[in-house]
Amino acid sequence: MSIKHKLARLKGHIARNEPTHQDETQVSSPAKTGDETIPYFERWLDFGVKPFFFDGEYCLIREVVYPLDYRHGQYHLGELHDVCSMWQQAPFTHPLSSKGHEVSDLFFFDTETTGLGSGTGHVIFLLGHARVYSDRVVVRQHFLPNPGAEIALYQSFLSEVDYTTLVTYNGKAFDWPKLKTRHTLIRDTVPKLPAFGHFDLYHAARRMWKQKLESVRLANVEKEILGIEREHDIPGFLAPMMYFDFLSTPHPERIFGVLQHNEMDILSLITLYIHLSKQILEANEMGGTLEQFETARWFAALGEINAAKEVYEHVAESDMQESIKAKWNLSLLYKKEKRYEEAVEIWKDLFQHSNDSLKMKAATELAKAYEHYFRKIEEAYNYAIQSYEIWKSLVRTYKQKDEEQEYELIKRINRLKRKMKT
Repeated sequence: MSIKHKLARLKGHIARNEPTHQDETQVSSPAKTGDETIPYFERWLDFGVKPFFFDGEYCLIREVVYPLDYRHGQYHLGELHDVCSMWQQAPFTHPLSSKGHEVSDLFFFDTETTGLGSGTGHVIFLLGHARVYSDRVVVRQHFLPNPGAEIALYQSFLSEVDYTTLVTYNGKAFDWPKLKTRHTLIRDTVPKLPAFGHFDLYHAARRMWKQKLESVRLANVEKEILGIEREHDIPGFLAPMMYFDFLSTPHPERIFGVLQHNEMDILSLITLYIHLSKQILEANEMGGTLEQFETARWFAALGEINAAKEVYEHVAESDMQESIKAKWNLSLLYKKEKRYEEAVEIWKDLFQHSNDSLKMKAATELAKAYEHYFRKIEEAYNYAIQSYEIWKSLVRTYKQKDEEQEYELIKRINRLKRKMKT
């Protein structure tokens, strides 16, 4: 189906009921002398949009307010308060931790642009963001009605922004670099870009579900993980085409669907942050063993060894396929802590019940432990021999030979032979 036909089909579906259009917040009121310069001004007002005038141009600002008990996917938006409270009490550090921040410090941010590149030829035509307060969730969108109004757009956005932490989906690589590029062109006439922290949920989602999902695009994570089903949504790839369509004939109906799509993206950022936070903070109770295993790996990579061990131990007790991997990783953490008795118990279990590749690794670790820690040379030699025999079997099977690995295996065997003779 052509883009033109897709647009035609979608135009009939772009209106829906809004939770609440906010009239009481500090959005600049339209200048009395400027209303007539805005085509279809009354229709924009009906959609909760007001103009922001600056330097002879204007942009359009839309604001929607949701109650805290509004459900988006698996969660109520107000559950953000719960997870932020949990972060304050967490005994570990983490890249997604909001410890030290107020809930309203989190600035959920997403853009719509005329192209995916980062060059100056691509324009951001929609800046959307949300904040969660003690009694409501406020979504605000800044829309560029024509490419010549960028100064008004960024003035409206930057003059109201007092956040400390961005929450995005791939924003480090896309949204914010593009915003900085556009800001550079007009930086002498608008406020500076503020310094901030950044929670990029794309990287967290990729770490958690890249083995589970075909794609970690936000739309796929929404559907497969968060339980969000969008109805009559504008596909994101159509947004640039619809914006150009709007520029040629600036009727609001031509762009409402894009604003609603962006609004849903922003709400999904809130839901996803809640879900990821729960997965990390309540790892042994959330998700399946895959998510728990990946959470433990993340803790280990961060140096949060106690948190990693707790989750690995939980996964190791399961009968799922992640159990074997969790046991192996747990054994290496025990080894680092010189808890060799516990590590050896795991290695013996893996030697008996895992595949040849892991069995060889377990035998090698047992040989090392019995040689260097327990000083039981004969047992070390037996495991070294078995490790080498398994290695030769793997070479015959996969037709690949690691000469360095073979050298180390034979070197260990010969050393242990000499020790047994003395």
